[in-house]
Amino acid sequence: MLRRLKWKTDLSNKKLHLVSLGCTKNLVDSEVMLGRLKEYKISDDASSADVIIVNTCGFIDAAKEESINTILTLHEERKENSLLVVSGCLTERYQEELQRDLPEVDIFTGVGDYEKIDKMIAEKKGLFSPEVYLANENSERVITGSNTHAYIKIAEGCNQTCSFCAIPSFKGKLHSRTLLSIEKEVKALVNKGFYEFSFISQDSSSFGRDIGLKDGLIDLIKIVEGIEGVKVARILYLYPSTTTFELIDTIADSKTFETYYDMPIQQIDDTVLKMMRRGFGEKKTIELLEHMKSKKDAFIRTSIIAGHPGESDEAFERVCDFIREFKFDRFNVFYYSNEETTPAFTMKPVEEEVIEERVEVLEEIANVTTNASLEKMLGKTIRVILEGESDEHEYILSARPTLWAKDIDGDILINDTSDLEVLFGALYEAKITELAGDRLLATLIKRV
Repeated sequence: MLRRLKWKTDLSNKKLHLVSLGCTKNLVDSEVMLGRLKEYKISDDASSADVIIVNTCGFIDAAKEESINTILTLHEERKENSLLVVSGCLTERYQEELQRDLPEVDIFTGVGDYEKIDKMIAEKKGLFSPEVYLANENSERVITGSNTHAYIKIAEGCNQTCSFCAIPSFKGKLHSRTLLSIEKEVKALVNKGFYEFSFISQDSSSFGRDIGLKDGLIDLIKIVEGIEGVKVARILYLYPSTTTFELIDTIADSKTFETYYDMPIQQIDDTVLKMMRRGFGEKKTIELLEHMKSKKDAFIRTSIIAGHPGESDEAFERVCDFIREFKFDRFNVFYYSNEETTPAFTMKPVEEEVIEERVEVLEEIANVTTNASLEKMLGKTIRVILEGESDEHEYILSARPTLWAKDIDGDILINDTSDLEVLFGALYEAKITELAGDRLLATLIKRV
């Protein structure tokens, strides 16, 4: 996902153009770089920028290709004597290759030096520190995309050994922040007017295990619930074998955290799960999912990988049958990407044509289950955040149910404001009235 970050200040005539690629965890690091470069005026025009930064993603082939294409495109657009800086996962993973093959880039850095970006630009020299950077309460960030919502990165790295995933090879082992550090950051952001928070990491349900916390997310939930001014919160990226029934219950019982469960299962067939090294089999995974589903108004998101080596026709049919029956509210479909630093790299691959066919089948199922999830909301009164004018018409507004994650789950359309004052970023009650195509329509009832 490409984000051209826009942030305006008139402190200097110098201009900065920053593109953040990939996940929201990468976005947090990009926001740290913006914080270190506040003397620059942010421009959405790369051709006028004195400094261009691309914070890359290197997770799978498609992300790597997008990163390289973005770098080359921006190089073509840049003005003479500007600096092109490339950071992030791709450069961390392929340091030597990229520095050799991309002479267009002036400064390379990886995933350990985001807070030193101002020094690197001043000295026109890249850095590759051996440790992965993790923002804390003292990191000066410029939050982008919202005046009310912020992502909070609670940990970096991952202790899982999934056969298909290269992240531990360049992000390292789990490194959690302290609860006090997170509490201080959230309080500081609340004081700036933020009231909605999404807590993120590679494996959020393992948070705190490296610093002696048994079920760190439960401790985190209790602390955040005690912070006055936090109105909406959710946790992203749970992992099956580190998600407990107690955590599921704690989320459901919370008055601050949405009953939102984002747990990528990747497959459901026992044989494939073992080859994936997922650590949990079909039976236990389904038990967790059913427990989530039993919670009132639960919203469940997952992801499925199509075509992992060893995925037979029978295993593929098994996962299709399961997701049709379970009816996830949302699920993403990923092509299997054969990554050279992963255990699956040497396994016998599934033919590319077969993977493409399987992706198409899964995407069709996703469309059906998403539509069913939307239909379940008809007639309900829900809390929404009014986000701005819609892409449909200037008189139709865009709102997001608080149960849905920002930038991930979409929006609904407000076609009747009931003559209420329209305040973007504010919370309202709204009644869902209609499903038009793949968009819900709603009427505002009152401000909350």
